[in-house]
Amino acid sequence: MNLLAIESSCDECSAAVLEDGDLKSVVISSQLIHSEYGGVVPELASRAHMELIVPVVEESLKKASISKDAIESVAVTYGPGLAGSLIVGISFAKAFASSMGIPVVGVNHMEGHLYSAFLEEEKPEFPFVALVVSGGHSMLIHVRAPFTHELLGQTRDDAAGEAFDKVAKLLGLGYPGGPVIDKLAKEGDPKAFKFPRAFMDGDSFEFSFSGIKTSVLYLLRELNYDPEKPDEKLVRDICASFQAAVIDVLVAKTTNAARKFGVRSIVVAGGVAANRGLRTALQASAETAGARVFFPRPLYCTDNAAMIGIAAHFKYLKTGLVTDLTLKPTPNLALSF
Repeated sequence: MNLLAIESSCDECSAAVLEDGDLKSVVISSQLIHSEYGGVVPELASRAHMELIVPVVEESLKKASISKDAIESVAVTYGPGLAGSLIVGISFAKAFASSMGIPVVGVNHMEGHLYSAFLEEEKPEFPFVALVVSGGHSMLIHVRAPFTHELLGQTRDDAAGEAFDKVAKLLGLGYPGGPVIDKLAKEGDPKAFKFPRAFMDGDSFEFSFSGIKTSVLYLLRELNYDPEKPDEKLVRDICASFQAAVIDVLVAKTTNAARKFGVRSIVVAGGVAANRGLRTALQASAETAGARVFFPRPLYCTDNAAMIGIAAHFKYLKTGLVTDLTLKPTPNLALSF
């Protein structure tokens, strides 16, 4: 089945083409305008999607060497995400599907992240434990079989990616914060400052990252830190210490979950999965649990239509069901368990 996938939940406008689950093309257009505002501006995001979606889809079809007449189904993100951005993607998907007389498959954005590792040549085995970490989510999931999920734990407050962005803002490093903190952390001392590790006692799989962010805030106040006149060594040490605290929690809980459920595969997905420190630490820790870690390449860690397409492929194989043209955006859509 030739499938066109569309992702427009936030500030990436993306389209992909898959044939029977094999990726033929993916195009991602990122909206750089948001960096000057320190975060995504919903109104600007939705307007940009309106301008970008047609050329992005056309380019994805061209790269896949396929005509629109050969597309047999359209998959589109319908939540969670920004309402205006979701509306643009869903409206285009329904219009395209209606004009071609083909079905529309609604996909949860988090399902896309959950199955993004299957875009790679080496694929995880079911069952597996998945750590999904992004700007809006931090959760551990036991995936027993395709679309058979059990939530083990999630963040009680800030998600890991959100904490990275907020700390970067405190340091005056700009937006998004994850990549720049990861880069600076390589040059800093991870033991320079002791930041808290929440929910580390017992068998809890819950997360909390607001305490780490607040500790950085208090430290900067104590040091009278001026983001306009940064101390480069101090910034590198704070980045390294902060990142180490976040990684310690993510790695410990994920490895404990792998041991508890006896899985041989661990999947890490979402924007924070591109973090090099997390990748190195988790790969080393997973070996002690007899498990192998599967990371999507960085391109598939951020929001993209390829992951929406592979999730739709698994959904189709599992249920054979498709949505109808009444599909509506659901900004607060939860992952089904």
